[in-house]
Amino acid sequence: MTSHPEAEAIFAEFDIRVVPANVVPAVGETRAVATLHRIIRKYGSDHARFVVMALADCANNRAALDETGLWATSDIVLAFRKNYPEMMENDVSRFLSFFDAIPVGKLQYWCFGLDGITNKRAALVGLIWERACRVFGEPQGELFDGRNAA
Repeated sequence: MTSHPEAEAIFAEFDIRVVPANVVPAVGETRAVATLHRIIRKYGSDHARFVVMALADCANNRAALDETGLWATSDIVLAFRKNYPEMMENDVSRFLSFFDAIPVGKLQYWCFGLDGITNKRAALVGLIWERACRVFGEPQGELFDGRNAA
C-alpha cells in the first residue's frame, strides 16, 4: 500500500478513518487516499482540505468520501470560485450551507445507472451544479433569454 501522509493527515484532521482497499467504507470512512493525494498535487493542500471539510462537516455528505465524491466536490468548489468569487472569498458559509443541503450520496447512487455509459464524476457535478444555478441564479446571466420566448 502506497503511503500518502499529507492526504492521510487531512482525512485525520476531519476524523475520517482510512480503511484498507478490501473494506467497504462506512459513513465517515474512506479508502480514497490516493484520490486526495492527486487532488493535492493538482490544486494544493488548502483546496484539498476545503474539499474534505465540505464533505466531512456537512451532515448529508460524510458517506460520499470516495473517488467520485471527492473529485466532484473538488470540481464544484472550483466552479463556485470561478462563478461566485465574492461568495467564496467573503461569505463561504453560504456555499457550505448550500452544500450541506445537497444529498451527494443519493445523487451518486442515481449516477450508478450511468456506469459504463458516461463519466459519473461529470454527471454528479452536473446534478450539483444544476441545483447551484437554481439557488444562486445562472452565473452566465440571461445568455439564452431570447430562446425562451421562441
